Amino acid sequence: MNEAGLSEEEIRSILNDSKVKDLKYERVLSSMCTYPHKIAVEAHMQFIESNMGDFGLFRGTYNLETKILASIGNLLHKAEAVGYMTTGGTESNIQAIRSMRNIFLQSPKYRKSVNSGKNSAQKCVRPNLVVPDSAHFSFDKVSDILDLELRKASLDDELKVSIESVKSLIDENTIGLVAIAGSTEFGQVDPIKELSDIALEKNIFLHVDAAFGGFVLPFMENSCDFDFKLPGVTSIAIDPHKMGLSTIPSGVLLFRDSHQLESLKADTPYLTVSTQYTLTGTRSGAAVAATYAVMNYLGKEGYRKTVSKCMELTDYLLEKLAKMDVYPLIDPIMNVVALEVPKCDLVRSRLAEEFNWQVSITQNPHGLRLVIMPHVSFEMIDSFVADLKKVLDSL
Repeated sequence: MNEAGLSEEEIRSILNDSKVKDLKYERVLSSMCTYPHKIAVEAHMQFIESNMGDFGLFRGTYNLETKILASIGNLLHKAEAVGYMTTGGTESNIQAIRSMRNIFLQSPKYRKSVNSGKNSAQKCVRPNLVVPDSAHFSFDKVSDILDLELRKASLDDELKVSIESVKSLIDENTIGLVAIAGSTEFGQVDPIKELSDIALEKNIFLHVDAAFGGFVLPFMENSCDFDFKLPGVTSIAIDPHKMGLSTIPSGVLLFRDSHQLESLKADTPYLTVSTQYTLTGTRSGAAVAATYAVMNYLGKEGYRKTVSKCMELTDYLLEKLAKMDVYPLIDPIMNVVALEVPKCDLVRSRLAEEFNWQVSITQNPHGLRLVIMPHVSFEMIDSFVADLKKVLDSL
């Protein structure tokens, strides 16, 4: 920091120079985020100073948040679900599992397990969490932060979690299961109904990470059940800043029952409200306003059109690629495509270096991953496919 400040013109010049170096989404096929809707941007700027960490000062913004939660709860078949707006899927996942752990640690089952130990070593009972091998890396953070054993269940041939593998990993110290509705790498949806049945049978929690799929699946024809419609589902993460077209950071965490949220309670005696349930203290009221604005502007009809257009573009991409004998590793469930291409790491590097395209790589199986977000156009796909052909022809 300089002793004397810079002029507004100098600051704007520096910011403009920095912005130019950012890659525009028109060259990005790897991100699950996109340009926010213009009405979301307007709302974000209008509420830029609102701090939901002390929402007693910002009752109007807090009222918008309650309406968002009710609206998304209704979308996910539980209008009375409770929760709050987060910074996104990672925070939502941490808090959902933290709630599971807190309730487990207070359970008679856990206390009996601890008290049955004859020495201190036996009394050290470590809770565990069963997740699909396809789970987002945020669950590795969850394991580290909460000191949980993370047990990763294998996937089947369709890259869904194997039910038999899940069952084999559950024991008396399992606090819950995780299911993915729109996996980060493949856009796949786990067999959540079967997982719901297991959760009910074992009397454990089931968290659904629908950070991406939550604003896709409800607006698709012939979509599968993945939400609170299934009685074993106890919490859901959904991100408005992905396919919801809100501003970053906008996430939502919903619980089926209020006692799950209560397990996260912290006293805040120096604020205008005496209790917080959130992980972060300061929270963006701007993101709340942006999410409310875009959800109510688009409505279900608008989101159906958005998802339909993304799926139309996904089908168009596959048709173009099939003419080059390039095919997906699995048939896309939603607007995420993983392609089987030779030397995909090299292909990815060359697409970036020679044509400025940003794509990503799936790990197992290895493939070229594309996400067809609302900023993608037919012309963009045509251009990408032409450049991909150049790279593949030169291998």
